[in-house]
Amino acid sequence: MTRKSIVTNGPVVSCDVCGRTLLRGEHADTFLHGGARRNVCELCTARAANEGWIRDGLDGATVRSSGRGRSRRGREGSLLGRLKARREAAREVQDEPWAEPPEPVFDEEGWAVQPEAEPQLEPEPQPEPAAPVPQEPLYEQPYEPRTVHAVPTNADLKMARALEVFNANGHRRTVSGVARSLGAPIVCVRPSETEGSVVLITVAWELSWYRFEVDLGNEAAGVRIVAQGAELSELEPAEQEPNAAADEHGGLHLAAQHA
Repeated sequence: MTRKSIVTNGPVVSCDVCGRTLLRGEHADTFLHGGARRNVCELCTARAANEGWIRDGLDGATVRSSGRGRSRRGREGSLLGRLKARREAAREVQDEPWAEPPEPVFDEEGWAVQPEAEPQLEPEPQPEPAAPVPQEPLYEQPYEPRTVHAVPTNADLKMARALEVFNANGHRRTVSGVARSLGAPIVCVRPSETEGSVVLITVAWELSWYRFEVDLGNEAAGVRIVAQGAELSELEPAEQEPNAAADEHGGLHLAAQHA
């Protein structure tokens, strides 16, 4: 197969959802998330909407206008309520008749007699506060140590295990999404030359490539994207020699297994 060299001069735009670099002619939609603008490719717009991202220029204006309307109506309702309460209070004061002072009382000698004070009622005894109920101590879940898997010593076993971890991860959607536009990729799997538990997986097309890393000593950490680019010339010659393949769902398999 004859490889074609295509030179791209436009700016490089990456999707903030799947992480892939957009091709020439592809359109990126702008979403708002976390107070910043995010570029989203056409394949990931539905996923961005499900995650709660807001499309720029539409939903944000609607949310702001509705928020201002509710705030304004709330302020007007509160002001009218206060004015109505003051008007009713003033009307009650005007309608209440003034109490006339009591007529003075005099004894036989003409001295004014003070009215007897009304007896003071003794306050009712208040019940004693109930004793606090002792709370049971919260159950503390025992610490579970991190599970460490044994790292295979054979290179073929390392590569096979790394692909199993990759296929159980969400990066398969990235591979299948790009493959729908650019076709089947070149897949190269090889153990790291410096770290015995690390396996590198390179998935490349003529206009895009990704390098993933799987640490078999800590599989719970998942799969990480350690590098990506847009030209095959950026890869080492060994990474351009395929020894695995991708299926239609983005799953990766060694060449012997795939055959």
